[in-house]
Amino acid sequence: MSGSGRKDFDVKHILRLRWKLFSHPSPAPGGPAGGGCLQQDGSGSFEHWGPSQSRLLKSQEKGSVSTFWKKPSSSSSSPSSSSPSSSSSSFNPLNGTLLPVATRLQQGAPGQGTQQPARTLFYVESLEEEEVPGMDFPGPHDKGLVLQELKVEPANSSQATGEGCGHRLSATSHSLTPQSDMDSSSSEEFYQAVHHAEQTFRKMESYLKQQQLCDVILIVGNRKIPAHRLVLSSVSDYFAAMFTSDVCEAKQEEIKMEGIDPNALWDLVQFAYTGCLELKEDTIENLLAAACLLQLPQVVEVCCHFLMKLLHPSNCLGIRAFADAQGCIELMKVAHSYTMENIMEVMRNQEFLLLPAEELHKLLASDDVNVPDEETIFHALMMWVKYDMQRRCNDLSMLLAFIRLPLLPPQILADLENHALFKNDLECQKLILEAMKYHLLPERRTLMQSPRTKPRKSTVGTLYAVGGMDNNKGATTIEKYDLRTNLWIQAGMMNGRRLQFGVAVIDDKLFVIGGRDGLKTLNTVECYNPKTKTWTVLPPMSTHRHGLGVTVLEGPIYAVGGHDGWSYLNTVERWDPQSQQWTFVASMSIARSTVGVAALNGKLYSVGGRDGSSCLSSMEYYDPHTNKWNMCAPMCKRRGGVGVATCDGFLYAVGGHDAPASNHCSRLLDYVERWLL
Repeated sequence: MSGSGRKDFDVKHILRLRWKLFSHPSPAPGGPAGGGCLQQDGSGSFEHWGPSQSRLLKSQEKGSVSTFWKKPSSSSSSPSSSSPSSSSSSFNPLNGTLLPVATRLQQGAPGQGTQQPARTLFYVESLEEEEVPGMDFPGPHDKGLVLQELKVEPANSSQATGEGCGHRLSATSHSLTPQSDMDSSSSEEFYQAVHHAEQTFRKMESYLKQQQLCDVILIVGNRKIPAHRLVLSSVSDYFAAMFTSDVCEAKQEEIKMEGIDPNALWDLVQFAYTGCLELKEDTIENLLAAACLLQLPQVVEVCCHFLMKLLHPSNCLGIRAFADAQGCIELMKVAHSYTMENIMEVMRNQEFLLLPAEELHKLLASDDVNVPDEETIFHALMMWVKYDMQRRCNDLSMLLAFIRLPLLPPQILADLENHALFKNDLECQKLILEAMKYHLLPERRTLMQSPRTKPRKSTVGTLYAVGGMDNNKGATTIEKYDLRTNLWIQAGMMNGRRLQFGVAVIDDKLFVIGGRDGLKTLNTVECYNPKTKTWTVLPPMSTHRHGLGVTVLEGPIYAVGGHDGWSYLNTVERWDPQSQQWTFVASMSIARSTVGVAALNGKLYSVGGRDGSSCLSSMEYYDPHTNKWNMCAPMCKRRGGVGVATCDGFLYAVGGHDAPASNHCSRLLDYVERWLL
């Protein structure tokens, strides 16, 4: 049977034939004794080497050595399994089953010196486990066949006689099983061309250039662009839906494209074949619009990133509006953030003056605009109105409602009341009157709260965190918190480590006062400018103090109480920014360290602290006009290390501890108390 005549085999029938023909235990008539032999017209015999791996037979006939080896599973295979001629063999896997070692044609019967002709034998290995036990097989559903072809050919072209004449054995495998089910030692191989896809698309590109095999023409304006449907559908979901759906364009040879730039369409068709795209500032918007229409996400992404790099105060408003129209959410967010951050420069450009009223009100209503004060936003609105006063006066009252007029200086409000633009507008007059009441009646401000009384994030100011503890040591870092971005960033470093010092702010500068460096109490004063990130050394205090309270009252800085390293202090010093000198003022009634201080309604309040024996609940205030201290109502809890702040006319006492830290009964407090005049 030849390989070309293969059909569906009855595996069991084939195995029965093999055992009957090749595995008979008795020797053939006239042949030598030994294993089963295949007789060839009574003139000689050809050894058979067994029906499967598990049933290999080694012929030990005299004058005949013919052996196939099963491929060893490890290097520890028994040496007894090798034939005498194994040194001349080589492992050449045939479907992972048999390996040729050496072969000789059996010597003919006496008197017959001619050699048997070369012959080809086929055998079929069954892969059914129940038929040939002891072998590894594929799964129960993978009952394939492996057809093995063995060829015995003369060693040379001349007629060979005698015992020393060798034959060359070749083997060819024919697999009828899937490749995934093959043994790892299979003679079959898997090949993958490295640059197949690239070469294929290059060929397609050459067909496009020569306009060969093109099956569609895209018409946009007066331009016709040939292409291949398969290529366009592979790259663009838009074309894939068009060419695979039951629509008229699916079968049309010419398709008219609407709402797309011809040059942009040409560039995107070329991109489909080459994967290359040239981005230019003057064509990027047309290209992005076309990519959005044709649903090319890769092109949309690179175009958006390109536009992000082009953001400038002169174009960010236009890019933001364009991104919104195209549905490019990420680009719109980036452009919006850029606009909010650089609004001061944006308002000086033509794009701002050309904004429609609907877009302008979004800017005016935002809490994120980076402006120093509300007055800046108000002047920007007035500049926009005056650019086209005749048309924009009708929108003035609507836009003025987004200006936080109560936060404007009273002088500006007084001028607006009689301004020509607002005088005859009833809605504008109502807004101005509301703002004036907010200034005239400060005691009622808590009842007049509205979105217009809430400061914008950038106008609130910056919160600084100075020093503290870092791994049981005094920290030197200065960090600031930005309310708009909700981020802490490092703003600078102190010149040395300080603990239990005081900090005050004058003219956007930080004053670091007193404290201690280890066991040494300090009286030094340093000033930090966040804009220039520089430190300036100022005149020292008259007294060394740590655990002091520091605040600003009507210009000067006050250093209150503390500890000088030997005793608790009730003395108070004042620093004048004009003369840059420290002077003593009236002392407190009680010595206080780790005291909380704050200024409220022209008075300096000293709250809680420690007097050396216990934490205090008492509170007193200083009047700079009389240079006297007066006692106030005490707090409900004793508090040392208390934090004190003012808000909307109230004095707040936050946290602290109710006993010295050395006392095992000391507790940290989470209570907040409010004091009202």
